[in-house]
Amino acid sequence: MFPIAVTCGNTFVLKPSEKDPGAAMMLAELAMEAGLPKGVLNIVHGTHDVVNNICDDEAIKAVSFVGSNTAGMHIYSRASASGKRVQCNMGAKNHAIILPDADRDATLNALIAAGFGAAGQRCMALSTAVFVGGSEPWEDELVKRASSLVVNTGTANDADLGPVISRQAKDRICKLVQSGADSGARLVLDGREIVVPQFEDGNFIGPTVLADVKGDMKCYQ
Repeated sequence: MFPIAVTCGNTFVLKPSEKDPGAAMMLAELAMEAGLPKGVLNIVHGTHDVVNNICDDEAIKAVSFVGSNTAGMHIYSRASASGKRVQCNMGAKNHAIILPDADRDATLNALIAAGFGAAGQRCMALSTAVFVGGSEPWEDELVKRASSLVVNTGTANDADLGPVISRQAKDRICKLVQSGADSGARLVLDGREIVVPQFEDGNFIGPTVLADVKGDMKCYQ
């Protein structure tokens, strides 16, 4: 968001997630290196109080947010009440629709990258693939490619998947996978028991694929 905002002549206050602010700091360093004047891009850290200050401050004229439904609804209502222009992109649920004549190699590569890149945690991650005509002709090769991905620490050069962000996130994912299996979905690939040597207590989950998922299942919703 900030390159667009500053190009249009605005200053910008960025509050990254308190759980992973590192990338925002790297972007700020690059912006300074590129010659962005001091005070144009500003980064603040914190949780609820900082968010509320951004929503309330009269000097801030617009707010943009990407994240969870709960946080987004709070930000939208509070910032709007202060007369700000607000956009909130919340609770993304991204689908791929695969037609029977799709190029197999390109499609499988795209599904693997979109589904498992960044351990599936980015807002544009692909959580659902809809195969027109059924998924079974695709499953064996999909599982083969997903199983070949290397799960390791995020700083390891060979890592395809790093850990998820917290123990709570790992527990939630594992419960949703189990609920899918309990509700009748086929667990085609189960990555819950993966162990990374020297990081046995890490929040790692390997690639996981559920098939025959229905729209009323908690794992889908």
